[in-house]
Amino acid sequence: MVVGGSGHIGTFLIPRLVRAGHEVVSVSRGQRSSYTDDPAWRDVRQVTADRAAEDAEGVFGDRVAGLRPDAVIDLICFTLDSATALVERLRGETGHLLHCGSIWRHGPSQKVPITEEGGTPPIGEYGIAKAAIARMLRGETRSGGLVTTSLHPGHIVGPGWHPIGPLGNNDATVWCKLSAGEPIDVPGIGAEFMHHVHADDVAQAFEAAVVHRDAAAGEDFSVVAPSALNVRGFAEIGASWFGQTAKLRTVTWDEFRSGTGGEAAQVSWEHLVRNHYFSIDKARRLLGYAPRYEPEAAVLESVRWLIDHGRLDVANPIE
Repeated sequence: MVVGGSGHIGTFLIPRLVRAGHEVVSVSRGQRSSYTDDPAWRDVRQVTADRAAEDAEGVFGDRVAGLRPDAVIDLICFTLDSATALVERLRGETGHLLHCGSIWRHGPSQKVPITEEGGTPPIGEYGIAKAAIARMLRGETRSGGLVTTSLHPGHIVGPGWHPIGPLGNNDATVWCKLSAGEPIDVPGIGAEFMHHVHADDVAQAFEAAVVHRDAAAGEDFSVVAPSALNVRGFAEIGASWFGQTAKLRTVTWDEFRSGTGGEAAQVSWEHLVRNHYFSIDKARRLLGYAPRYEPEAAVLESVRWLIDHGRLDVANPIE
């Protein structure tokens, strides 16, 4: 069972599971189809459910357990209460619970690459919740309870949605300016890292954790691209796609905020203050994780899709 199966990760994960021979149930609110077409979806049982509403009523765990899944992949759990309720309901009834966390369970970097055990305490409500869920799941399994695994993706990119761009937000203006050779304002010196990952590589990691259940039991894994991009390098690579050279103007954060929309500037701060660059050695060693996409290739695929589908206007075509 994949909870949240019609989203970014599920779009790629569910066809992988079907092709591997699994019987798959996809649970979603039913408000959209997957981001890409795949004939494997014809073999998927679709269940419509509003996770938030059913959590509030205390019945979501009953729905999941009632379908008697061998493994549950939960892609849309965001609070410790929700995760704990599901664990308690599935204990003794399901063989494996896999949770989708986030690299934001770690705070601003002190030493890179960051390992699963080597990060700083999280900041912000979202990261704090994801860290708490990961601790709870690890403790559950290591105390002899339900077998669980948590996987923590970076900034997910792929066809169908706007990626986190060189300025640490998903404001499409940056691509317009880079494609036209126009200057962009960069807060600070542009050395902060962002760690992206293609949605299909995240799907690969979840599939591998299902296959290698014993190795994954009670563990958590960072799931990111093999390398990370900093602001300056990301902008330079992005400009080169359009045959341009990036023109970067260094500004203070106050200047950046005054020249950028308040929400976009805050999103930039949230991404860049963390300065994240992660190791994937543990996932490689225990799961055989082998990401196909370098971060710039994953982002380029996203940008191409947006241009080809009329959702992004640029001054020059991608070369």
